[in-house]
Amino acid sequence: QVQVLESGGGLVQAGGSLRLSCAASGRTRSTYAMGWLRQRPGKEREFVAGMRWGDGITHYEDSVKGRFTIYRDGGKNAVYLQMNDLEPEDTAVYYCAVSFGREKYSNYGGPYEYDYWGQGTQVTVSA
Repeated sequence: QVQVLESGGGLVQAGGSLRLSCAASGRTRSTYAMGWLRQRPGKEREFVAGMRWGDGITHYEDSVKGRFTIYRDGGKNAVYLQMNDLEPEDTAVYYCAVSFGREKYSNYGGPYEYDYWGQGTQVTVSA
């Protein structure tokens, strides 16, 4: 089993910044990628950003490109999501997730199928 724990959500005004943190523990040797997804009010869960462990390749959802950055804490099973220039439309519960590289079949977008999820952290952006 893998345990995933996020932190760093909160309330921020539009144009502000937040950094989300995520640490995975347990049986993490098979980690292929880690990423962030979000669920906005009344919407389906959607991919936001992901990083592949082997080569550090990153992927982003179009609406966050240039504003959000995913990065890894050295060789640790930890990722961060630096979110700048936040917009009210970014208001959501943000989930960190771990992928073991299985074939993608879910419909939340992005290139990875995620196997373990955190509980989520609320991000609220006021206008």
